[in-house]
Amino acid sequence: MRCVVQRVTEASVTSEGELTGAIGLGYMALVGAEEGDGEADIRYIVEKLAGLRVFEDEQGKMNRSVQDVGGAILLVSQFTLLGDARHGRRPSFSNAERPEKAAPMLEEMARQLREKGIPVETGRFQTHMLVRLVNDGPVTILLDSRKGF
Repeated sequence: MRCVVQRVTEASVTSEGELTGAIGLGYMALVGAEEGDGEADIRYIVEKLAGLRVFEDEQGKMNRSVQDVGGAILLVSQFTLLGDARHGRRPSFSNAERPEKAAPMLEEMARQLREKGIPVETGRFQTHMLVRLVNDGPVTILLDSRKGF
């Protein structure tokens, strides 16, 4: 499972003309499920999102988590994170998990994050979405449950 985490002051997602999620301070998390991902991959990303310390403390050091600052997470599915563009000009998405398996994974991620007390907003799976955000810093972190990078 891959995830691009951006520290934001605000973010929103619109699907088919309807606002489906919006947050203030927190993370914009784009998540791509890979074929073969399971509960361990979900747990890895959830724990990283909940514990990642990229918000500044009183000394200006990145030492606070999204929970520490009372932030939220905008969780958006993005299968294109699994695109393989090493060969040719058009990326292959053959490693992306099938939608009928990936959708419940993202729902489970949102559920687990909410259980930790983190407000979570989401996009709408398998729709064309418009994402708006103000990347604070900018701070952008890449996560991969298979530790590929």
